[in-house]
Amino acid sequence: METNKRVNFPKVIAVTSGKGGVGKTNVVANLAVSLSNLGQSVVVLDADLGLGNLDVLFGKIPDFTLEDVILGNKSLAEVIVDGPSGIRILPTSSGAEDLTFLSDEQKLNLLAEFDRLEQKVDVLLIDTGAGISSNVIYFNTIAQEIIVISSPEPTSMTDAYAVMKVLSQRHGEKKFKILVNMARNEKEAKEVFQRLRMVSDKFLNVSLEYIGFIPTDDYLPMAVSEQMAVVEKYPSARSSREFNLLAQNILDWPAEDIPKGNIQLFWKSMVAAAF
Repeated sequence: METNKRVNFPKVIAVTSGKGGVGKTNVVANLAVSLSNLGQSVVVLDADLGLGNLDVLFGKIPDFTLEDVILGNKSLAEVIVDGPSGIRILPTSSGAEDLTFLSDEQKLNLLAEFDRLEQKVDVLLIDTGAGISSNVIYFNTIAQEIIVISSPEPTSMTDAYAVMKVLSQRHGEKKFKILVNMARNEKEAKEVFQRLRMVSDKFLNVSLEYIGFIPTDDYLPMAVSEQMAVVEKYPSARSSREFNLLAQNILDWPAEDIPKGNIQLFWKSMVAAAF
């Protein structure tokens, strides 16, 4: 009997931000397509419960959402919908006020549903809500990696720092990956990162890693208006090239063999049932 078999867990990545309007969901959508184009089996969880719009961005009208799963009416397998380039989407509701604060029982029920999802998963992308609500914090803490998105706007940087402060001081998170969106160029993006790192070094005991930037170009809003990912509609666009570079970068991240805590261990054991 084989006793030293290594279990390959999926990469569980939360994409979060301190404030809305920084293009977080658009980043998740394009990153998912880029990862899928690199041969990864990608599932996207729209965890902006109550205000989800990932399905809208892809032009999908799901029959059921995570609300049906949380209420116990449907399984994840019944809710999941196919997206472009082979990605799979777990959509959530929009305007469902009851979902803005999940109870502990609802969180456990949602995690348990992953035990029944008999589908291979290489990368699970979690599109969290913006801000520091309990749901946002929860979905960040169950991820292996946390990508914090900031734009060059001063309020965006302030709020990005705020979400890292809460996650580090109240929940023990010590590593964050920084992606700068809507930057004019790499110089501006790295200036944003340096400002975040400077204040974090001074007040927080955390490690920040710059993982790239997504430039502002005319093709991104054009793709959004057509309800398509820019990497799919305009693959030669500058923004598309940066998304593809980021996706390749993610594949090169070392695997996390040791979960951060009990809650992530439980999460990973659930998702690992897909293997």
